[in-house]
Amino acid sequence: MKIVTYNVNGLRAAVGKGIGEWIQQEQPDVLCIQETKLQPEQFPAAVFEELGYHSYLYCAQKKGYSGVAIISKCKPDHVEYGIGISEYDNEGRFIRADFGDISIVSAYHPSGTSGDIRQEFKMAWLDDFLKYVENLKQTRPKLILCGDYNICHEPIDIHDPKRNSKNSGFLPEEREWMTSFLSAGYIDTFRYLNPEKQQYTWWSNFFNSRAKNKGWRIDYCMVTEIMKPQIKEAYILNEAVHSDHCPAVLEITK
Repeated sequence: MKIVTYNVNGLRAAVGKGIGEWIQQEQPDVLCIQETKLQPEQFPAAVFEELGYHSYLYCAQKKGYSGVAIISKCKPDHVEYGIGISEYDNEGRFIRADFGDISIVSAYHPSGTSGDIRQEFKMAWLDDFLKYVENLKQTRPKLILCGDYNICHEPIDIHDPKRNSKNSGFLPEEREWMTSFLSAGYIDTFRYLNPEKQQYTWWSNFFNSRAKNKGWRIDYCMVTEIMKPQIKEAYILNEAVHSDHCPAVLEITK
């Protein structure tokens, strides 16, 4: 089973850049999308239907903002929209699809780069997200938590750790949260299989950052500890250029 997470930074723009052809080539079983930036009536459904995929969206109330989706070859048994907290759900940040005993989440964690208010919102979300998935784990133990976490965990995950240590996304309190999250029984699948590999999933649009590979690894496919024996491969597709992010991939055995 091949699961891909991809922050597309605007799904309609990504379709214009050929993401449909890319999906046809990569053939993910499940594609978790973040930052769709559209309303349901703007969704380019035909692109995915022609490729044989079922589509499930959770959009933000604000137009052109946030939004997550799950695109899958098989129809899920159940789809859950949001986490039941309106201040987050209004921003379309969480969608879950259940396939047998496996639950796959597409989550878009907030950014704190615009200032203190949004940084506080981000930290509150992180705490509530962990509480929610810990509770969910009791009934759905086989969790795959994909998405843009907007956090680099360790210096290996960011191109200039010293200079970025005071920037949102690599703040001490964010990194501490990630440590506590992983300690609660979750696995960063890419780092688990690639302990020393320095690869990124996002680059600033400024300073020719992508060409210079001055990036951040902020997109993850996390799994619960119980799924460790099923982890087959985890890798990053740096050559995909439909967004300022690139996809992260997890392959599991069923």
